[in-house]
Amino acid sequence: MITKDQTIGQVLQINPKAAQILMNFGMGCLGCPSAQVETIEQACEVHGLKLEDVLAALNEK
Repeated sequence: MITKDQTIGQVLQINPKAAQILMNFGMGCLGCPSAQVETIEQACEVHGLKLEDVLAALNEK
């Protein structure tokens, strides 16, 4: 299960569909160095997204 405290880098390793899911939410800079160490919670704050919606999409099977 993906949590708010995991970094984008970790999430991309856990869920092969994560890159597309995050890009669908408007997170286009997944390859930038800061994105690799930024948590999902931090990324949602920066992009003005609802954390619950992003986590639900990332954890959907």
